[in-house]
Amino acid sequence: MYIIISDNAYLVKKTMTKSVKEQIHDQISGALAGAKFPIATPNDLIAAFPNGAATTCQVGDVKMTAGEAGKLLKASDFPFKSAKAVADIIVDRAGL
Repeated sequence: MYIIISDNAYLVKKTMTKSVKEQIHDQISGALAGAKFPIATPNDLIAAFPNGAATTCQVGDVKMTAGEAGKLLKASDFPFKSAKAVADIIVDRAGL
């Protein structure tokens, strides 16, 4: 498990109590924080990640790139209206 070091003990405790699913969800949402929505296509979604398909989310032994996550999506999932919507579908379909 990775622990974010912070001067605020509450933030450290909160991070430690989140599930892997919640942490990966937060990382996906954070990676897409600067993206312009709606995102209409798979290519536009991959381009919206800071390092494209190589953008990586990791918690402990669970590691997923944006390219891998993109394979979990269907054409009918688009357009995405928010980073949360993207993260919701990816963590659900990844079985986290």
